[in-house]
Amino acid sequence: MRTPGADLELAAGFLWGEGFLTDPAQLKTVIICGDRSLTARQRANVVIATVSEDVPAAPRSLQRRFTISSACGVCGSTSMSDLHNRGIKSVLSPTRSIQELAQFSSLLTDRQPIFEKTGGLHAALLVTPEGKPKWVREDVGRHNAVDKVIGAALMNGALPLNDWTLVVSGRIGYEIVQKAIVAGISAIVGVSAPTSLAIELADEFNLTLLAFARNGQAKEFISIPD
Repeated sequence: MRTPGADLELAAGFLWGEGFLTDPAQLKTVIICGDRSLTARQRANVVIATVSEDVPAAPRSLQRRFTISSACGVCGSTSMSDLHNRGIKSVLSPTRSIQELAQFSSLLTDRQPIFEKTGGLHAALLVTPEGKPKWVREDVGRHNAVDKVIGAALMNGALPLNDWTLVVSGRIGYEIVQKAIVAGISAIVGVSAPTSLAIELADEFNLTLLAFARNGQAKEFISIPD
């Protein structure tokens, strides 16, 4: 399930986040299906991605069926070891202070037009190293919104997103942190709570994780060994 709109970015971001691409140049084209044997509605729900021949076979850990729901987006790789096996490296530390990063949650305020009308969508926003809002996308699924902004970055040649910040409107789950790390994002700022596994993953890959961000304040979460 997804909210229509930015569908090409959604597909691109999903392919990148789940490890089906290892280089942005491997994504040759991504288009809406043009098969006239299908109805217009059916075509609008099918995206076709063309990748280069040098794309490696997906690791066994990724050769699975993906579960789709409005609450969870598309959930695939769920093991911390999967990221290490894919060669994913720790992200760079953000150059901005925790206090500066906490201010970024306010950038979502006037950038959620569908949420303002319905009250039912999540949003994700990418903020540049200079502190400027760049791409914001809305979706009924939190993870879909993140895939959309990362897909926008991929399709515009911006990956890896070193020293960029991801701002999210909802709970910060493991998969959201995973997607951010794979894109090279340095920090996540969320208005709601993180899960314990999200905290562990962020700590493992040096990602700065701020939650409960409101009114210019936020709490930084780190993993404490047993």
